[in-house]
Order: sequence, then structure tokens, then C-alpha cells
Amino acid sequence: MRIDNDLYQRVLGEELRKLRRRRGWTRKELNQHLQSDISLQTLATYELGTRQCSVVRLVELCLAMDELPQDLLARVHRRVFADEPGKVRLDLPRIVADDRVELMPLRRWAEDRLRQPAAPREVRLDRAALSWMAQLCGLTVPDLLERLHAISGVEDD
Repeated sequence: MRIDNDLYQRVLGEELRKLRRRRGWTRKELNQHLQSDISLQTLATYELGTRQCSVVRLVELCLAMDELPQDLLARVHRRVFADEPGKVRLDLPRIVADDRVELMPLRRWAEDRLRQPAAPREVRLDRAALSWMAQLCGLTVPDLLERLHAISGVEDD
């Protein structure tokens, strides 16, 4: 497996920016919660993925935002190595376990997939398949995506 350094840095930066924004902080406010003195420009380049940060610096950033570094890196890893652009990842057992009435067609489909020999527990749907699933469930694609995010924290590109 080869690592695309630029992609990894960009995704790491995006995840750091999302984390900061979820806290409702500006870069200046984040900087006030850090142990070390980091320029706002340096923080910006981390978030843009144009500058690498050391492991210690990454841990410092995560802890300042009440995030476990391993959780942040797990999200980055999933996005870089598991997600395919334009596809949505579905955790079939979680879909089967969900009891929302409107998702019954999706639940039946997931149950059928899991019954197949050597069935994967996770699948990726492209936009056409997602649109078809949304129609079966009587939902719009954004509504279906919202429900899928709630079920298993899926991320789409």
C-alpha cells in the first residue's frame, strides 16, 4: 500500500479544521488553548495540508480541542484508505439493526446482502445506487444520507 503524502496531509488538515470549527473557535482562539506558541499562519498551513506537523504538535492540537489523537487519525485513515470518491460507505449490520420504518427497504436489502456466503459487512454505494435506494425508501438523497450518517457515521465524498 502506497501513501499519497499530499492527500494524507490535505485530509488531516480538513479534519483539524472541522474539529476546530465544531468547537466554534477561530484559529486565534485555538491558539490561546495551546501549550506552545504557534503562529496563526502555521495553524492555517496545517489546516490547508500544506505543512506537516510533528506527532507532538498533532497531539497538542487534538488535546486542546478535547479530541483523542487516535480518533482523529482513524478518521483520516478511513478517508484516505477506505473511502472511494463519489461513494458512500454503509455498515450493513448497523443498517439491519436500525428500526426506522422508512428504511425498511434498505434494511431488507442489507439483510439479503449479509446472508450471502462470505458477504462483506461493509459496502460502498455510488450516487446512482444511493439515488435508487432513496427512491425505494421514499426519501430524497440528502434525507437518506442524513439517516445513514445517524446510523453509522458514514461519510460521503
